[in-house]
Amino acid sequence: MYSNILKNENYINSQWHATGNGKFLPVTDKYTQQEIAQVPFCTNEQMEEAIAASVTGFEELKSWSAGQRSEALEKMRVVLVEQQEEFAQLIAAEAGKPIGYARGEIARCIDTLKTAVSEALRFDGEMVPMDYNNGEGKVAFTRRFPIGPIAAISPFNFPLNLALHKIAPAIACGCSIVLKPAPQTPLVALAFAKLVDDLNCLPKGAFSVLVADIPEAEKLVRDERMKMLSFTGSPQIGWHLKNIIGKKKVALELGGNASVIVDESADLEQAAKLTAIGAYLYAGQICISTQRILVHHKVFDTFKPLLIAEVERLQVGDPRNEKVMVGPIIQPVHVQRIKEWVDEAIEGGAELLTGGKILSEENGLYAPTLLTNTKKGMKVCDLEAFGPVATLKKVDSFEQAVSISNDSTFGLQAGVFTNQFDHVKKAHEELEVGGVMINNIPGFRIDSMPYGGVKDSGLGREGIKYTMEEMTEPRLIVY
Repeated sequence: MYSNILKNENYINSQWHATGNGKFLPVTDKYTQQEIAQVPFCTNEQMEEAIAASVTGFEELKSWSAGQRSEALEKMRVVLVEQQEEFAQLIAAEAGKPIGYARGEIARCIDTLKTAVSEALRFDGEMVPMDYNNGEGKVAFTRRFPIGPIAAISPFNFPLNLALHKIAPAIACGCSIVLKPAPQTPLVALAFAKLVDDLNCLPKGAFSVLVADIPEAEKLVRDERMKMLSFTGSPQIGWHLKNIIGKKKVALELGGNASVIVDESADLEQAAKLTAIGAYLYAGQICISTQRILVHHKVFDTFKPLLIAEVERLQVGDPRNEKVMVGPIIQPVHVQRIKEWVDEAIEGGAELLTGGKILSEENGLYAPTLLTNTKKGMKVCDLEAFGPVATLKKVDSFEQAVSISNDSTFGLQAGVFTNQFDHVKKAHEELEVGGVMINNIPGFRIDSMPYGGVKDSGLGREGIKYTMEEMTEPRLIVY
């Protein structure tokens, strides 16, 4: 199934290390709870080796031509195409991601690498207009130079593609990288390290992957030799890391509690179908999952049963079942947390429209849950649920929907279902988010687009070209 790509050792300075600090991280199948592998936690000395190696690896990689970097990325892409089913099966196991969606992730990974292959060749600076006043007769332009080694921390929910959103642009622009994958899903990142190692396509030390406990992880992000931190994960950890990393650059992608607005002109059947998928796919464990659904009062009573019907059609269960869209929650503690949040909302006056119960503690399954009559102060409204929970609210006007959507500490993406151009324009101008999806859910993403948020949702933008800009500095020349 995936045994040919499985690797349970840390990859440091182009070498595999089967031992670490004496502690091992057990990695389980998130549906069966059976252990897949154990991976050693690295030692402080091993993290030091990875950091030091990234410095020497950077010195070589930055001297490579754009063509060499592009060729290395293309080799990775070709092999990933050959091994895509094994990678998808491994994601389904260790991340609990429904197999169809896991295959979709690998397809996106292939596109991510393909985009980096071409961006490596065309990425550069700009001509700077200067032929006026004191600049008459002068020519000026910038070139972009890689800043140095990158410290990267990736999340569990897209264990390869969000790692590649750090790895691929780093290599494309000439930066070395040290990756710490999420403890729930380290095996896919280590499998990709095996792919790279087998190809022998990068300078020694330019790419390392380590499972690290908190002290070693903080060493990675604090070390002055690492010139940037690229982090995807929880707001609590992300802002903490920003406070301790000193002067280095930082990019943070920290999630949200995304809203969908459905106005009186929307195609309600299409909106209901897409919103149900957007709220509950992968048990809602996506940064841009739909969590708050705001519906105009003129269509609310029509839309509500349509949405409930779509939610109740979703199949829940074993992520290896081709028909399942809602698989297990990543850890038992989060199953209980979701139950507590939903129970708290109901006790506070919320109405349960569907779901609201644990389906299987053994398999980590929670029913797709839709609540209405919720209010500010409830966790299901104010915080990121990161589970199969959404709220449905009636609004008096499009303006009120925009105001409620903005009344959040988060601002990643939003969806707007409308056939009125003035609402399209207003949404783009006034919604406080990084991206507005028209007649689509907030979860829409193409890997080349600028992706990121405002407020507590983070800093900076992902998307290969945009990440390469973060990982480089422009240097001006005038003559």
